[in-house]
Amino acid sequence: MMKAALKARATRRAVLAGIAAASCVATQVAAQGAGQPYYAGKRIIFLVNYAAGGPADIEARVVARHIGKHIPGNPSIIIQNMDGAGGRVGTRYLGEIAPKDGTMLGMLTGVAWPYASDTKPWKVDFKTYEFVAYQPGTTVYFMRTDVKPGLKSPLDFAKAEGIVSGGLSAESSKDLLLRLSLEMLGLKYKYVTAYRGSNAARHALQTGEINYYSESPPSYRALVEPNLVKNGVAIGLFYDTGWDGKQLTTPLQIEGLDMLPYHELYKKIRGKEPSGKLWEVYKTIVSLAHAMQRIAAFPPGTPKGAVDAVTAGFKGLETDPEFAAEGRKTFGFVPAYRSGPATNSTIRNTLVVSPETKAWIAQYVKDANKHSGGN
Repeated sequence: MMKAALKARATRRAVLAGIAAASCVATQVAAQGAGQPYYAGKRIIFLVNYAAGGPADIEARVVARHIGKHIPGNPSIIIQNMDGAGGRVGTRYLGEIAPKDGTMLGMLTGVAWPYASDTKPWKVDFKTYEFVAYQPGTTVYFMRTDVKPGLKSPLDFAKAEGIVSGGLSAESSKDLLLRLSLEMLGLKYKYVTAYRGSNAARHALQTGEINYYSESPPSYRALVEPNLVKNGVAIGLFYDTGWDGKQLTTPLQIEGLDMLPYHELYKKIRGKEPSGKLWEVYKTIVSLAHAMQRIAAFPPGTPKGAVDAVTAGFKGLETDPEFAAEGRKTFGFVPAYRSGPATNSTIRNTLVVSPETKAWIAQYVKDANKHSGGN
C-alpha cells in the first residue's frame, strides 16, 4: 500500500515537473515571439578548450567581461575550462554533448589544424559546427638563457646545446612548429610533450625541466615577458608570420615586440631564406593554424537566434573602448575577431589540408611519439 502511494506521488511530481518545463519553454517562446531578445534572462557558458592560466583562457576571460553588453538580452557570461588532447577534448565535447540551445559557446584555440590534418573522421564533423567568429594569431618562441653556451641574443639560438623542447601533443600545431623551427636550423634536441596546457609547460620551463617553448602573444606579454624575460630567465627568440598562400604576412599581435619573424632570424643565422620540405610544411601549418588561431563556435543545430545574437556581440567588441583598453593593457594589442554572415563559409572552406601533407604529418608525428620523453 505504502509503495503504491509513493509511486503515485512520484508520478504526480514527474507530471508536474513536465508541465512546469513545458510551461517554461512556452513562456520563453512566447516572450521571444513578443519581441524579447533570445538571451533575455539567460547566461552563456564560454567553453575554453585549454586549461586556466594559459593564453586561450586569458583572452576568453577578457572577451567574457565585455561581450555580454553587446548581445541583445545582456546575458551573463561564465567560463568553463575543458583541456586535454591539444584542445580536442573540449572541442569534441562541444559538438557531441553540449546543449544546442545557445547556452554554451566554444572559445576554441588551435583546433583548425588538428581537425584539417587528422586522418581519422571525427564523430561529429567540425565543419558542421555553427561558427560565429575567428581571430588570426601567431606564436612567440622563447628559451631559457642558461642553455649552453648561454643566450644573450636571438642569434645565439643557433649555438644552443642540450635543447629540451616542451609541448602539448605531438600532432598539435604548437608542437609541430616547435620541432620544425629547430630541425630547419639543424639543431639537436630532446622532446617532452603531453603537458596539460601552457600553464604547466611554462612552469616546467621555469623549473628547468624544459628550456624551449612557445606561447601566443596574450600570455607571452602578460606572463612570460614580465616574469621570465625581464628577470633574465628567458629570452624571446622569434615569432611566426602568417602565410596567405602567396606571401608572408605580419600578425597584428606582435605590435610593439622587438623581435624578428622566424624566416628573418633564419636568414641572419644561415645567410639565406629557408626552403625545402620542412619550410613548405611550416607555411602550410601557419596558413591554417594561425589564420584561425581562435574560433568561437556553437554546436551544430544551434538556433539562428542565438548565432545572430552572439555575432552581434562580437561586432560590438570592434568599437568597444573599454574592451580595447583592457586588451592593450593585458596583451599590448586589441584582440580583433572577424565575424559576420560569411563566417561559416570562410571557416569551412579553409579547413582543408592535402592528402599528401596529411600523410607526411602523420609519419612525422609517429616518429615524434617514438622519441618523445612524455612528462
